[in-house]
Amino acid sequence: MARKVEKLAIESWKRVDLSPSHGYLLMLLLEEPGMQPGNIAAQMQLTPSTITRLIEKLEDKKLVVRTTEGKITNVYASPKAKEMKTELYACVNDFSASYSKVLGKEETIKLVQSMNKISDKLMD
Repeated sequence: MARKVEKLAIESWKRVDLSPSHGYLLMLLLEEPGMQPGNIAAQMQLTPSTITRLIEKLEDKKLVVRTTEGKITNVYASPKAKEMKTELYACVNDFSASYSKVLGKEETIKLVQSMNKISDKLMD
């Protein structure tokens, strides 16, 4: 199941030439500018080293900027990324539509609710 969902997600994000993880990180920064990598890792439930690699790749594409003040690093979406905001959200909508088409609306709602409950339990 995970592989099939991943395949749908990758296909949905092709139009912006980003992986789903890169896209979601960028959307997070558009919503919360200046986040610190540790907070991003917690929010996305990924390891700090994975977040660092994602940020580096986005920097290479000129989509994020890191600033350092003393020991604190903040990450911001670049102007180029801000121009992509509408298209990034369209990718999320396409992904949602693609798995809803396969599962049906009611099954999709049940699946998302179950996954949220399980995630909450695992976070306790």
